[in-house]
Amino acid sequence: MKKQQWKKLKFQKIEPHQLTDRLLLINLYLTQALTLIIGIVWILFQKRNPLELLSLPQGWQFVMYGLGLAALMLVVDFLLSAVMPEDSMDDGGINRMLFRKRPIWHIIIIAAVVSVCEELLFRGAIQHSIGPYWTSIIFALIHFRYLNHWLPTGWVFVSSYGLGYIYEQSGTLWAPILCHFLIDLISGLAIRFRRET
Repeated sequence: MKKQQWKKLKFQKIEPHQLTDRLLLINLYLTQALTLIIGIVWILFQKRNPLELLSLPQGWQFVMYGLGLAALMLVVDFLLSAVMPEDSMDDGGINRMLFRKRPIWHIIIIAAVVSVCEELLFRGAIQHSIGPYWTSIIFALIHFRYLNHWLPTGWVFVSSYGLGYIYEQSGTLWAPILCHFLIDLISGLAIRFRRET
């Protein structure tokens, strides 16, 4: 009886316009929870302590790395958006759906959750194993909604490499976490307050 139920189960691709707000948030938080779990397990297999990776550093140098790279990336992103056609930076409308009507406090929470979970996995675990170049390739590939367009895919790769660079230079995971948080926060707020044309 149970075997027949599994045979009836069908998987289908869902287009962005088919997503409800609730389904989008469930997907976001489930993927981030999975990212966090994989990151922690990977770090434990490396015989390292995830809590030590997340301990706050002594000085404030990491803030300069995080702020500096975030500012540079936001300026480049703004210039690319101004010069390139809008459809060349298209992510299928996911970011717009996620942030357009979201309260500011929720945008802050999303940016914080995503930055901590993704940086723990990618910079804290994967980069430790295979270095920043291959980590950035994997980072670009998991942002599959951009893969239809070469420009955002390349930009995600370059951004990831920059995050890996400031992690190595600062010696703390908080530099890329801060940078990632600021980029997601400012991008989310820009989408939230952008006037409709």
